[in-house]
Amino acid sequence: MPQTIQNPTLGEYQAFLLDALQRSILFLDVLRRRGNQQRISSENPHSQVLDYASELILDGQTFERPISYALLRILPPAGTVIQAQGRPVIVVDPRAGQSPGIGGFKQQSEVGEALNAGHPVYFIAFSTTPVANETFPDVVAGQVRLVDAVVARHPDAPRPLVIGNCQAGYQSLMGAVLRPELYGLCLLAGSPMSYWQGQRGADPVNPMRYSGGLLGGSWLAALTSDLHANEFDGAWLVLNFDNLNPANWLWSKQFNVYAQVDTEAERYLQFERWWGDFIVLNGPTMNYLVNELFVGDKLTQNQLTSADGQVFDLRQIKTPIVVFTSRGDNISPPAQTLGWVLDLYPRTEDLQAAGQTVVYCVNPHVGHLGLFVSSQVARKEDEEILSNLDQIAQLAPGLYELVIEPRTAADEAAPPEADPFGVHAWQSRFEPRTLADLEQFGRNTPQEQAAFAAVDALSQRNLKAYQTWVQPALRAWQGPWITPQSARALRELNPLRLSYSLFAEATNPWIKALAPWADEVRQRRQPVAPDNPFWVAQTQASAHIIQSLQQFQKVRDEGVEKTFFQVFGAPWLQTWLGVHPDTSPDPRLHPQATPAKSPAAPATPTVAPTTATAQPAQAAARHPQTARHSVPSQRPARKPRR
Repeated sequence: MPQTIQNPTLGEYQAFLLDALQRSILFLDVLRRRGNQQRISSENPHSQVLDYASELILDGQTFERPISYALLRILPPAGTVIQAQGRPVIVVDPRAGQSPGIGGFKQQSEVGEALNAGHPVYFIAFSTTPVANETFPDVVAGQVRLVDAVVARHPDAPRPLVIGNCQAGYQSLMGAVLRPELYGLCLLAGSPMSYWQGQRGADPVNPMRYSGGLLGGSWLAALTSDLHANEFDGAWLVLNFDNLNPANWLWSKQFNVYAQVDTEAERYLQFERWWGDFIVLNGPTMNYLVNELFVGDKLTQNQLTSADGQVFDLRQIKTPIVVFTSRGDNISPPAQTLGWVLDLYPRTEDLQAAGQTVVYCVNPHVGHLGLFVSSQVARKEDEEILSNLDQIAQLAPGLYELVIEPRTAADEAAPPEADPFGVHAWQSRFEPRTLADLEQFGRNTPQEQAAFAAVDALSQRNLKAYQTWVQPALRAWQGPWITPQSARALRELNPLRLSYSLFAEATNPWIKALAPWADEVRQRRQPVAPDNPFWVAQTQASAHIIQSLQQFQKVRDEGVEKTFFQVFGAPWLQTWLGVHPDTSPDPRLHPQATPAKSPAAPATPTVAPTTATAQPAQAAARHPQTARHSVPSQRPARKPRR
């Protein structure tokens, strides 16, 4: 509880009151600027937050099956040296509610680290408005064409590294199934590949995997898109993310700006350029994602096909796959980002025999968004992964963990020629792992798996009922009642959009009066002393509010998890829905083995060098898993950081 203020002086009270009044005016002005910023970006169909200049290479809207994606080449800043035949890096942002660019919205980012390493860098961006009748299989096929265009521009370079953030991760892997020869490596950052998986009773709880069941399945996404004239407002997705952390959303993010408005305003506005730049998806794409991937979890069960009927079997990918995940991610926890390996392979030997190389790297605490926006992550994990691409490409098939540790005193004392970088604080090694190591991150029991299967079965029934009885009426109203204008009005009433637009000058003319007041306050600013007792009490009160909201979140999430398993774990409900856990196969065996992919005895795989510079000695050292010892990283030459 906040401590009682004892014996404050009148001068301390007056100083705090003046400071609080000035901060209130400046904070409201920040909200005004944020609202104007959001309004401008929302009216630009090509809005993005890239901090780098770029040029358009290929526009997906010109394809026979148009997609709302385009290929951009990042123009290196002055002084950046790009290797003439360096491996291209392609960054793909998730189309999950906000505009593209988060992979390069500041200098220390995925794009920035790739440029620092001397790679040609490309960016696959999407428009903030959807292409009519675009489907998710169209997007996957279109992304393959964009990757093919990059390969054609660099015929003498190694095949590109494709970085897929969140949803773009499984989108990129599905593309690699269609044309595996185009992809040199795939890096998945926080990508929920196996959406049902998790750890019951984990801290933090992963409540999003339960939401599909407690909302009755995918019918709600279909209803939302029908009410929005066959479009889906991405602001609802962002609102779901905000709701996961009420302490940050409802209090600490805003209070931090209010308390430190003199120094935090610009950083806050920079981030809000992306967080508040809401996009619109089309109904078919969103319904596909919810029904087939989030609720249905069909990707690793080999139940999804491309537009031409090819099964998306991830076992067909032979290029190395790097998974970057975090224990602090409550949106896409390690059980989801790594569970697909357990879904596809019963034994570690099967992974090796299939010729697949999987490397994973685990951050101990960063949240989901931090996986692709944190400067610390960029300076550590992103930099280390990019520094070791060639070695990852030469690893023998198998499962490895990329372990990153601080440099030791002996490394610090090494002569300069031993480390051409001279600026790195980290060193890496590759530790061979088994599937048992992945199970430590959490894995559904057969009973828990049956509960999620019951959700899928109920979702299909509810969706069918909605499509039979409700959807025809709504679609009949499209034209006279449900129009693009009514859809826009509904979007403007979204509570998250309102939190921006109510402070924008275009919708609230009265807010304009704040600008001159704020300018005058800046000229007369008198910050209070940090030891002022009223300032100390304010800080303590804020900490108490945050603690209360965090406790509410914990109780809420635990209640959601308990309710989910009480409802969908009920035997009578599972029987009614046709789910029989006692006779259900192991989830790992869902993709039925084919003669080409049936379990085989361990064999020495033959892996061709992926670069023209690979040496025979390197090829001979591609089997570290047989000796069960770690492989230290070997950094290529790289220019010092700017």
